[in-house]
Amino acid sequence: MNKNIGLALGGGGAKGISHVLVLEALEEMGLRPSYITGTSIGALIGAMYCAGMSTAEMKSIFLEFSLKENESLKHIVTKKHIFKWLDFIAPQFRGRGLLRVENLLTYLFESVHATRFSELEIPLQVIASDFWNRQQVILNEGLLIPAIRASMSLPGLFEPVKINNQVLIDGGAVNPVPFDILPKDCNLIIAIDVISERTVSEDIPSLSEAVFNTYQIMQKSIIREKLALKAPDIYFEPNLVNLRVLEFYRANEIFKMAEATKQQLQEKITRWLNDHE
Repeated sequence: MNKNIGLALGGGGAKGISHVLVLEALEEMGLRPSYITGTSIGALIGAMYCAGMSTAEMKSIFLEFSLKENESLKHIVTKKHIFKWLDFIAPQFRGRGLLRVENLLTYLFESVHATRFSELEIPLQVIASDFWNRQQVILNEGLLIPAIRASMSLPGLFEPVKINNQVLIDGGAVNPVPFDILPKDCNLIIAIDVISERTVSEDIPSLSEAVFNTYQIMQKSIIREKLALKAPDIYFEPNLVNLRVLEFYRANEIFKMAEATKQQLQEKITRWLNDHE
């Protein structure tokens, strides 16, 4: 059977680092996606991979800013790369967004030669949301970084991006896991949902916690409706628990959590392939 694999990588902030382990799982099975779609962090990981970056290289980049097991958040201020961190997350108190994402994206793409969709080794479609028309926008041509910035522009954190006279924000507002836009000629569609779980608590959440979790409740509702309409061949949720949107410094933990469930994904894929020989 010709394996024409479509892979949809969902949004979820730092939790999306686990997408690297999903790609690694496919590599270990000798499989390579023919098409990738991505929302938010899924768009970023997808672009890095589609441009030819190996999963080993991607892991190395994210681990560079990760805390080790015996470190706490306060260790960041003692690290040599603290100035990079400050540059990436410097507040924009006078602007329309609280964080600058441009510097982070620029850094992540320093080792990626592709700057345009047309230069990618694997076709990629990126999802953003039209702020004024309240509709899904699919970006698949032109410059990569503006498209990814748009897909990652979570309201209140990142400034909206204007492309082709459209004001665009985070793609998770319309399509958190975009498996439904993969080409029809895919004979295996794999969708990865990294929104993850939070431990149930009776505590009243902080304002920021309430805002982020409310957004994720809405995303889960969208996903459930899409699954009820037409489910992908394989829908997978890495076992990620109690991770917040901007906790990129926990990359080491995120990879370990995802590693624990990587074999489950491989088993799902193996069963599907055996059933469709």
